[in-house]
Amino acid sequence: MSEQVIVRQDGGVMTLRLNRADKKNALTDAMYGALVSAMERAGQDAAVRSVTITAEGADFCAGNDIGDFLAAGERIGEANVFRFIRLLASFAKPLVAGVQGRAVGIGTTMLLHCDYVVAADDAKLTTPFAALGLVPEAASSVLLPARIGHARAFAMLAMGEAMGAGEAQRLGLVNAVVAPEDLGAAAGSAAQRIAALPPGAIQATKALMRDSAVLGAVMQAEGTVFGERLQSEEAREAFTAFMQKRAPDFSRF
Repeated sequence: MSEQVIVRQDGGVMTLRLNRADKKNALTDAMYGALVSAMERAGQDAAVRSVTITAEGADFCAGNDIGDFLAAGERIGEANVFRFIRLLASFAKPLVAGVQGRAVGIGTTMLLHCDYVVAADDAKLTTPFAALGLVPEAASSVLLPARIGHARAFAMLAMGEAMGAGEAQRLGLVNAVVAPEDLGAAAGSAAQRIAALPPGAIQATKALMRDSAVLGAVMQAEGTVFGERLQSEEAREAFTAFMQKRAPDFSRF
């Protein structure tokens, strides 16, 4: 099996590239573990000045691999996805993302923790948590409304409405929109520009702009409700319908 998270370092930039294009880069527990390990190494390596997250194929990330997620069962609280989410909140070094095609669930909420985001003009951001009987994660219940306002955030988090690249740039979710063929170069250029700056000043600036303790508390509260919702009849119907490739029926709830 090929490497599903490719880790490369070029000068002061570490690039983490999702490499599961045949599954739209849906994230498995093993992939989350690889991302955490690479980011922890980057955090401890003074030579790494910035970290970039990109993806192979037409889509950035289809969210969690549902089959893998459900297979965790009662062990879900120990899953690497929660390690990854917590690390996003506390990661001291600058994070850059290059996003193309579909960015679903965590594929969108991780962008709220990135310091510079470049999107291809075909990018489509969605957070269909409620449709799965769940609630938002990665502190997105606070970060997304703060960034784009309650009304638009509710449409995304509760109603599952998609947001295109142009609107995402207008509302401040992404810094730049480029043609798909220019995405890699644009994200790489931004990461290199950041890496060339004084690292202490950059990390201090990021720390002043974000309160990781507050984000951690929000994530803990979200995680409690998320775990409860995961055991709900609504979630069971949503996931069953997804696996059976049919529309869910919530009329009895």
